[in-house]
Amino acid sequence: MFRYTKLTLVREILLWVAALVFLAPFYFLIIIALKPDAEVFSTSPLAPPSAPTFDNFVNVLTATGNSNVLMGLLNSVLITAGSILCLVILGALTGYVIARSTTRWGKAAFSLFLIAIVLPTQLGTVPLYIGARSLGLTGSVWGMIILYTGMMLPLSIFLYSNFFRGIGTEYEEAATIDGASRTQVFFRIVFPLVGPATGTVAIFVGLIVWNDFFTSLIFLGGSTVQTLPVAMYYYIGSLVSQWNQIFAIVIVSMIPILAFYLFAQKRFIQGFAGGLKG
Repeated sequence: MFRYTKLTLVREILLWVAALVFLAPFYFLIIIALKPDAEVFSTSPLAPPSAPTFDNFVNVLTATGNSNVLMGLLNSVLITAGSILCLVILGALTGYVIARSTTRWGKAAFSLFLIAIVLPTQLGTVPLYIGARSLGLTGSVWGMIILYTGMMLPLSIFLYSNFFRGIGTEYEEAATIDGASRTQVFFRIVFPLVGPATGTVAIFVGLIVWNDFFTSLIFLGGSTVQTLPVAMYYYIGSLVSQWNQIFAIVIVSMIPILAFYLFAQKRFIQGFAGGLKG
């Protein structure tokens, strides 16, 4: 039977304090983003705005040129969604083959993917850029999806292969006996069982691609296509100390990825717990 003790009260107080500490930055972001220019420096950062305004968000979303945040947001959504889709499909198929392989080449391939995860991608930036430019992959959304898929594929394969190793082959053998093909076994039986792994891969990869600045700056430089981090870089660079607009653009950049995390957090927690258990 549960008993509410003094220790329980202390734990609750500590949790509330920790929650307030973690939520404090969001409070500052919101109240300063809603302040007009006249109140940014004339009032305390802790004080809420006397006349909240959404003009800062309007200014952010209506910027043009390299600072076009709205177009950068659209490009980031397309690149992130396309990269996640490709990495889930290719990572699941490759991870399944490696996990079910009983030959030496399977272990060797898995080791190579581990090495690819450890090595920093910046080491191959110059040859990768030369190859991408010769193939016409620079300065386009589709080119960035292909680049991110190649860069993040080792991580996706590593996560999927570990999850597939933790799944028994009984269901696959039963479906094969019933006449299902190898493709049907994978997409109808095996792949749904690794839903937590898919959520983990989607969130990990989505966060990396969404927040990446270096790759987008290099491979999209000189083109009209910009991702949100690059558009934020140009927009903030044009401001001097307009913190209300800077905080507004930060909020705009946070909303899509937070919404995606809230949508997939159940799968992510299941996948993280399953990975720790394995």
